[in-house]
Amino acid sequence: MQTVITLAELRAARRNLPGPLGFVPTMGSLHAGHISLARRAHAECASVAASIFVNPTQFGPTEDLAKYPRDLPRDLTLLEEAGVELVWTPTPEEMYLPGFQTWVSVESLTRRLEGEARPTHFRGVTTVVAKLFNAVGPDKAYFGQKDAQQAAVIRQMVKDLNFSVEIVVCPIVREPDGLAMSSRNVYLNPEERQAATVLFRSLSAAKAAYDSGECKAESLRTLVMEIVAAEPLARLQYISCTDYDTLEELETVKGKALLSMAVYLGKTRLIDNFVIG
Repeated sequence: MQTVITLAELRAARRNLPGPLGFVPTMGSLHAGHISLARRAHAECASVAASIFVNPTQFGPTEDLAKYPRDLPRDLTLLEEAGVELVWTPTPEEMYLPGFQTWVSVESLTRRLEGEARPTHFRGVTTVVAKLFNAVGPDKAYFGQKDAQQAAVIRQMVKDLNFSVEIVVCPIVREPDGLAMSSRNVYLNPEERQAATVLFRSLSAAKAAYDSGECKAESLRTLVMEIVAAEPLARLQYISCTDYDTLEELETVKGKALLSMAVYLGKTRLIDNFVIG
């Protein structure tokens, strides 16, 4: 596996990779969810590239950029074991040159859910992903279903800007007790970690209600709220039941829908979602 830092090094290394090329963009602090993306790319593509870049432009002024966990040697070992041939680890200065002023912004899809809670987040995500796609030139790019809104926003960006890359969204990888794997799980103390299962439990209950015939979105949202409210250490930020593609809130679930939520456990903010319908 080759590791490069500069854009020039990346372009030189990229020329030697046979296609189709699969690409896994990450912020490091890798877990089994990230590795599942790399293994999927390895199974479907002739070669695989990944990036590790903690993107400062997608963090708000009160968020955890400085504290975000970093362990590059461990991450590189895991990626190599997963079959990745090339890893790009650019610096912030490499990604955002002095005087940087060009941004990529997807409009309506970013105004609700995570976008409402984190107003500057998606502009940073779409800008850095566009730059990564432009630099790496992948045929397929792999993202996790846990960040469902991010995947929807990137699909829209790719469609709107005519990127010739296929977006592959892979299932959430969970701990044995159902908690979605996340780099932020390391922030939880033992009591918060146990309480964090309320995300999976509440979404599971809503899905079970839907499977039993409950199609009213408000009833599904209320069920989640009641279960989270019963957990003293959890504070619900939002629960949503939207159309899977448009992310518009639903009154009645008639087709593919997204149940998504954000919950605080102490100072740690976790997200999760189920696809229903």
